[in-house]
Amino acid sequence: MTMVHPNIVTFQVTGDYGLFSDPVTRVGGEKCSYQIPTYEALKGIMMSIHWKPTLIWYIDAVRIMNPIQTEVKGVRPIHYSEGGNDLSYYTYLKNCRYQVQAHFEWNENRPELTGDRNENKHHCIAKRMIDKGGRRDIFLGARECQGYVEPCVFGEGTGAYDEIPELSFGLMYHGITYPDEAFSPETKGKMTARFWYPVMKKGVISFISPEECTLTKPLRDMEMKLFDDAQNNFSGLREFGEVK
Repeated sequence: MTMVHPNIVTFQVTGDYGLFSDPVTRVGGEKCSYQIPTYEALKGIMMSIHWKPTLIWYIDAVRIMNPIQTEVKGVRPIHYSEGGNDLSYYTYLKNCRYQVQAHFEWNENRPELTGDRNENKHHCIAKRMIDKGGRRDIFLGARECQGYVEPCVFGEGTGAYDEIPELSFGLMYHGITYPDEAFSPETKGKMTARFWYPVMKKGVISFISPEECTLTKPLRDMEMKLFDDAQNNFSGLREFGEVK
């Protein structure tokens, strides 16, 4: 079903609402959620659980546990440049529950952080943070959609789509490749959007990796930030409570 990695982690994320918005629907100031969470949104949740620039999180798979339902809400987004507000309609997913499997790999674009490449340390920290519900606040695609993380065994329990052989969702946003995670000459020094065609099989969507996305669009030039060993060692000690 999913690939096996030595530093794999699994968790369940739940929330009353989710908004994994399709960029196409934002043109008129209104947002409409995809039917399933995006790779980038799940990666953001994993980074809120535990992240350092030494590593890159890869989302292997997501299991859709609850039936896909939507709810439309009228909101009044603020016009920060002009003042006042307007009325828009946002389409949210509701009663969200997902099982997620992920793993990390070292960021080869950051050789200055090789001293922090301790696989057991980061794996243990990630699992401990899942037990505690995450290091930072968890959101299901948008700030107003609070999420909650807890440990789980991927594949356990009954899902709403366990008996559905296959369900396709068409062209969908996969994520953004930033300069510090660039994997090819075409993505170096740029912020690049990725797209793909997800397929759910018996409730599970197995993600392709960013490197496998052939549909990409450069958005703009961007340079990555560099870190020195002193900064990295200090943050590493702080994570273990040796530095306050």
